[in-house]
Amino acid sequence: MTTILVDADGCPVINETISIAKEFHLPCVLICDTAHEMHREGAETITVSKGADAVDFVLVNRIKKGDIVVTQDYGLAAMVLAKQGLPIDQNGRWYTNENIDQLLSARHQAQKIRRAGGRLRGPKKRTADQTEGFISNLRKLCGTLQS
Repeated sequence: MTTILVDADGCPVINETISIAKEFHLPCVLICDTAHEMHREGAETITVSKGADAVDFVLVNRIKKGDIVVTQDYGLAAMVLAKQGLPIDQNGRWYTNENIDQLLSARHQAQKIRRAGGRLRGPKKRTADQTEGFISNLRKLCGTLQS
């Protein structure tokens, strides 16, 4: 059975994910570190010690082929794809083998600019349209798995 796993540290669509998991009768697992510890009805929570990429490693070790992963982390999305999982971001964008290299390259370029002392714009304020896009695409993804 497909499981929905959530990289829950800072994820703005946790409640929406749990609701859709219930709708499709899929288990939902929230993985967070001790700085972001949370518990929500309808989801299992795994809390890991605080540390660089601690949540990512626990999540990657739990994933099975066909599991859905909600994350905004491109590096984690790449590892999920390598394990034949289905990563989606908080805005509903599906990470694929076709777009992950470009996303990782853009992240690398941004890191180089920051290390050199440059500044980049932060993310824009979250909109209702982004949440609706996430809900729509997560439902589509769950529906394709049940077909």
